[in-house]
Amino acid sequence: MRQLTSLDAQFLALETPRQTGHVGGLAILDPSTRVDKTIDCAAVKDLLRERLPLLPPFRWRLNEVPLGLDYPYWIDDDEFDLDYHAREIALPKPGSDKQLADQVARIMSRPLDRARPLWELYVIDGLKSGHTAVLTKIHHAVIDGMSGAEIMGLLLDLAPEGRDLPEPVKDGHAGRPSTAGMLARSLLGVPRYPVRALRSLPRAVPNIDETRFSVLPGAGTVSRLTGRLTGSSRPRSDLKAPKTRFSSRISPHRRFAFGQLDLAEVKKVKNVYGVTVNDVVVSICAGAVRRWLIDHDDLPADPLVAQIPVSVRTSDQVGTYGNRIMLMSAPLHTEIEDPVERLELTHESMADMKERHRALPAELLQDVNHFVPPAVFSRAAQVTFRLATSVGRPTWNLVISNVPGPQFPLYLAGARLMANYPVSVITDGMGLNITVMSYDGHMDFGIVADRDQMPDVWCLIDWISESLEELKR
Repeated sequence: MRQLTSLDAQFLALETPRQTGHVGGLAILDPSTRVDKTIDCAAVKDLLRERLPLLPPFRWRLNEVPLGLDYPYWIDDDEFDLDYHAREIALPKPGSDKQLADQVARIMSRPLDRARPLWELYVIDGLKSGHTAVLTKIHHAVIDGMSGAEIMGLLLDLAPEGRDLPEPVKDGHAGRPSTAGMLARSLLGVPRYPVRALRSLPRAVPNIDETRFSVLPGAGTVSRLTGRLTGSSRPRSDLKAPKTRFSSRISPHRRFAFGQLDLAEVKKVKNVYGVTVNDVVVSICAGAVRRWLIDHDDLPADPLVAQIPVSVRTSDQVGTYGNRIMLMSAPLHTEIEDPVERLELTHESMADMKERHRALPAELLQDVNHFVPPAVFSRAAQVTFRLATSVGRPTWNLVISNVPGPQFPLYLAGARLMANYPVSVITDGMGLNITVMSYDGHMDFGIVADRDQMPDVWCLIDWISESLEELKR
């Protein structure tokens, strides 16, 4: 049986009629590399049928434990229907980028059906460029960034002709546990909850200020005092996120925008200033967000606080799917006008964040969740999200994530992958997400925002590019 971890379950718990817990990717394909020069949903479904034995999570369905006594399980869906999951739509003319982005926003605003495996795929025709788009949508409870890249690696090829496939995963089946069996297993596990919490105590409490529970009154004080008692000397963050227009409760609707930067140009800037590619990405995002805040008369005097996901997946955990991440905090220096000074300060801040990360236990997020019994886990998670918008300051203002990818051409069902724009999650108190993925010499930006809080999100794409130009000058 495959049971969700507390961290996997957290992404289910965050869902409300306004919040969704799935992530996605918008792949732009050039069908001219195929023999027939076209690609449609039938061709993509043929590929999926061929690769499904290598992709067990695509057949896993969620099964809740009776009375919510334990975290849910994945079970094999004996009635799996590929035609339900893979769909085809077309844009009206002229098929512009903004029309495509609006369609993506509408699709991503809808929750996934929990009675089926938690993923969907859309083949989108009618693009003005003549290319074809493929939008994937999969729940964060199934994958994180690294395991999502593993799935894409199994779907994509190095040549249009495809490749010889590896052997199917031997332990990929989730099984079909009975309701009575899950209930009995959960009841037997109830006495172990306090033991599990006690084992997590030494790691979790001194570091609770680095988790979403930092919004709880007194969390920072408890963390510091416990750290002193246990002799912890880790560097601590004193970041306090100011409130902005995208720090309130989000609506059910989304905005999406996407664009590209030349990776070589980003690396030139990186080399001139002696920083990292990630430093440049975070800094130019800060420049763009600063302009948006000034435009809306909402620029705080203090820096914003960005949530930056960091993978803690080890080589032994490759192919296990689920979530192995740490959510780190870093200042986004929107208070700095000069672009060079902003980049230099960003470099220092990111170095501080890396030092804090090295001092934290890899399983911190799961350890903290062990203090909440599974039966009330969803309610407790919802309370922390509400606190982020109802009292004091939010934990984070926005997400910025930079995912390195392969620097060579890839092909999906014979069609060349031209770009792969990420489409990620926003939550109450954190209504803006900027995720970038590098691929084949460029950086593909995907920006998700709340439709009501940020109706003009496309300007951020232009301003990210202009912020890079400022550093080049």
